[in-house]
Amino acid sequence: MGVRTEALRLARLVAVVTPAALLGGAYVSQYGFGLFPCEMCWWQRYAHFAALALAIVAVLVPRSRVPVALAGLAIAVAGAIGGFHAGVEYHWWQGLAACSTSVAASSDPLAAIMNAPLIRCDTAPWALLGVSLAGWNFLFSGAAALAIALLLRRAK
Repeated sequence: MGVRTEALRLARLVAVVTPAALLGGAYVSQYGFGLFPCEMCWWQRYAHFAALALAIVAVLVPRSRVPVALAGLAIAVAGAIGGFHAGVEYHWWQGLAACSTSVAASSDPLAAIMNAPLIRCDTAPWALLGVSLAGWNFLFSGAAALAIALLLRRAK
């Protein structure tokens, strides 16, 4: 296997693993630890959903660099949104989204709405080493997008 083929294979691997791992972590934090997503969290997830779908296409069409590049771009977008969201959480700038809530199906819709938790975009519900989940998404997604770009350049 040549250097170019190996670089493309590794770029595909990074493109699949990154959004899958970050989405998996998001859902574990939501359903395992009760950290419900705010509006900007969802924006990050949407970009990762797109990245994962494009990465799966890249696996199914292994010779084409285009789906890998598009997956890398979607990962970069998710990271950029994560960086913006982290800045909102750290109060470096004001966010664009209103607070959101998650309403479960219930026999009494009004009670469900009134008892639903309010999820704020400007408050980090959890942090590790002072970095929020949005900040970690920025770091991991940015590194992955850069790695994919460099690997695709090497595979050229």
